[in-house]
Amino acid sequence: MTDAPHLSNAEPEADWVDQMEQAVLDAAVRHAPRTGWNGRMIRAACEELGLSAGDEELLFPNGARDLAALLSRRHDDRATAALADVDPATLKIRERIARAVSARMEAGAADLEATRRCAAFLALPTNAELGLQLAWETADLLWRWAGDTATDWNHYSKRVILSGILIPALTMRWFDGREPAEAFVARRIENVMAFEKWKAGKDFDAPFRKMTDVLARMRYGARA
Repeated sequence: MTDAPHLSNAEPEADWVDQMEQAVLDAAVRHAPRTGWNGRMIRAACEELGLSAGDEELLFPNGARDLAALLSRRHDDRATAALADVDPATLKIRERIARAVSARMEAGAADLEATRRCAAFLALPTNAELGLQLAWETADLLWRWAGDTATDWNHYSKRVILSGILIPALTMRWFDGREPAEAFVARRIENVMAFEKWKAGKDFDAPFRKMTDVLARMRYGARA
C-alpha cells in the first residue's frame, strides 16, 4: 500500500513526458524543412508549444539526437502498423524482407522533408553511432515481424546484414525516390540469398577443426 501514492504521482508525469515528446516531434517535423535538424529546430518547436528552455533540457538532454531517435521509432511504429494485416507465413523469406523494408521506407516518406534533414544529421560523423543503433533497432523489429526466432549467432548476423541493406535503402528512398530504392533492395536481397545458398554447401568449420586437431597433436602427440 505504501507504494500506491508514488505510482499515482509517477504515472501522470510519465504520461506528460510521452505526450510532450510526441507533440514537440510533431512541431519539429514542421520546422525541420526550414531550420534543418538541429538545436534551432528544437527551440522553435518548444516555443511553439509554450515550453521553456528548462522544459526543453528536461525532455531532450541530448538535443536533436533525442528527437532523431524519436522520429526513427515513430517510423518503426508506422511500419509495424502497415504490416499488421500481412501474414508473413504466406510469403517466402525474401518476400517478407522486401515487404518489411518497403513498409519502413514508406513510413519515413510520410515526413519526407523532415526525414531528409534528419538523415543528413545522422550522417554526420558525430552521430554515426546513433544512426547504426537505430538501424539495428529497425532491423530487429523487421526480422521479428518476419518470424525470426534465432537465438544463436544467426540472430546477430541477420540483423547486421539487414542493417547494411536498410541504411543505403532508406537514404536512396529519401533522396532518389521509391523506384531506385526498391530496385536496390531487390538486388541486395538476391545477392544475400545467393550467398546463403552457396554457403549452405560449404563446411566453414573445417579449417577450425583442422587447426584444433594440429594443436591437439602438438600438445599430446600423435596417436599410433
